[in-house]
Amino acid sequence: MAGEMVQAFEVLPFRFHLLARETLEFPPGGPSNLLRGAFGSALRRLVCDPRCKEPRTCPLRKECPYARIFEPGAEGTGPSGLASWPRPFVFRAQAGGESRVAEGADFSFDVHLFDVRTPLIAYFVDSFALAAKQGLGRTRGRAALTSVDLLDADGNATRRLYSGEALDREYPLPPVVVDLSPAPAPIGRILVRFLTPTELKGAGSLHDPPEFDLLLARARDRVSTLRILYGGSGSEVDFKALGARAAEVRRTRTSLSRVRALRRSSKTGQVHPLDGFIGEIEYEGDLGEFLPYLQAARWTGVGRQTVWGKGAIETAVLATRPSTSAP
Repeated sequence: MAGEMVQAFEVLPFRFHLLARETLEFPPGGPSNLLRGAFGSALRRLVCDPRCKEPRTCPLRKECPYARIFEPGAEGTGPSGLASWPRPFVFRAQAGGESRVAEGADFSFDVHLFDVRTPLIAYFVDSFALAAKQGLGRTRGRAALTSVDLLDADGNATRRLYSGEALDREYPLPPVVVDLSPAPAPIGRILVRFLTPTELKGAGSLHDPPEFDLLLARARDRVSTLRILYGGSGSEVDFKALGARAAEVRRTRTSLSRVRALRRSSKTGQVHPLDGFIGEIEYEGDLGEFLPYLQAARWTGVGRQTVWGKGAIETAVLATRPSTSAP
């Protein structure tokens, strides 16, 4: 791998804490998708010109925070084939994706921001303060945004940015940095947990257990694209050679189950499937150079429809060297 220049992946993770003023109900699978929709609606009410009918064709698009955050797209430059860019955020619901929050109960969710160069967090705080007052979930139960914390790499709060009143606007904020260089110690076996329904483009079937090279390719593609669009830099890694080496990794244990769900767009009324698989897969081989991409994918999600809450994963190292008895 001589001559390869691998840089880091950066993310700003936050935890939003809310108090349910009324009972909140979310669809099975948790609130991530409805939170995304509530955020988009509130953000547009806050920042868009009332005369704007369609953000994608709005003449003020280049200056519009809504377009930049919620409907980003190329303005003549960008990676090939990306007229619509992946959004610079994902939501991650806490408490196991509860579908009901009782009146008077606290609940929280995380926001991962990938555009670390621009202080976007104020738009999220203002939008969720508004959305909570107007009602969240299927029954539009009212809530209150009580606080927002900046998180570290372990998911622990390091700084309170908002306590129900003014937002701490001292920037820049320190991002979590994932070094994409190969792990310094040998890694022989890992466990990948698929926490929310996952769908990987390129699999023979929606629910086929993915071989490692497919999982690595989808994680690598998403992480690399987000870095180019929002981190301001790419890398000189030979992805073709990386994929060839990933194909040598073996899938040794699989425990997956199929999940079926639907979402209805409040904008178009269309129904979209949110199918996928959840569970665990163990992989074995020479994994040191691949592990950093999976660690970065913990923040980005992997596969299709990550902005709707799909594709959340986490990875654990099980052994430093592969078993000599493995087939």
